[in-house]
Amino acid sequence: MLALQDFGDGAGPPLVIAHGLFGSGRNWGVIAKRLSQGRRVITVDMRNHGASPWTATHSYPELAADLAGVVPGPMDLLGHSMGGKAAMQLALQAPERVRRLIVADIEPVAYSHTQQGMIDAMRTVDLSVLTKRSDADAQLAAQVDDPGVRAFLLQSLDVGAKAWRLNLDTLEREMVTITGWPGTAGNFEGPTLFLSGGNSEYVRREHRDLVRSQFPKARFASIPGAGHWLHAEKPREFEVAARSFLDA
Repeated sequence: MLALQDFGDGAGPPLVIAHGLFGSGRNWGVIAKRLSQGRRVITVDMRNHGASPWTATHSYPELAADLAGVVPGPMDLLGHSMGGKAAMQLALQAPERVRRLIVADIEPVAYSHTQQGMIDAMRTVDLSVLTKRSDADAQLAAQVDDPGVRAFLLQSLDVGAKAWRLNLDTLEREMVTITGWPGTAGNFEGPTLFLSGGNSEYVRREHRDLVRSQFPKARFASIPGAGHWLHAEKPREFEVAARSFLDA
């Protein structure tokens, strides 16, 4: 059972939000609260992240099954990056469980990049000497220049327990699976929004025919000035786009 946070209790269809790699449900707290007017919104910690169970594997069929267990009936589903792939997987393997789907800055394709460098960087932090989060930030700065990326990673650090709330061993072992795509067959006939950052390279126009072959009602939109973490960089614009689609 995934760890989750609940927002709102309206009569509208429940919305489940699935975060990306190295994230957690709490990354989405502000947006979840704003979207919870008139509906229940649930943010989850994906397996091997946050307070959810740690497992030896991290495949998209497994992540999709985890999401299916969050609410008993059909749901609206929003997933970013890794969470977006898990959301697409659920929509394809159990389309009756998904009413509307928002896929944030990812596509149903395999990517050639790796996030191994972030795992290597986190492992350089000497957890035994930490007394405050800034101690970890100072250590991490030797490996990660971008303070925004460091702040994001450090949200998954439990300073008191001197431990990462990430199963780095499994995430490292499954990195090719995470950046890949299982090639799942099937179609999702429900309304789908592929929402990307205008400055991101994760969603490409040349893939649109491929996307529509499995998501025939796909719509595409972008948020100008945003990169891959579009919900963090442009939260208001992201909220407006998501709300407009979900309420249509």
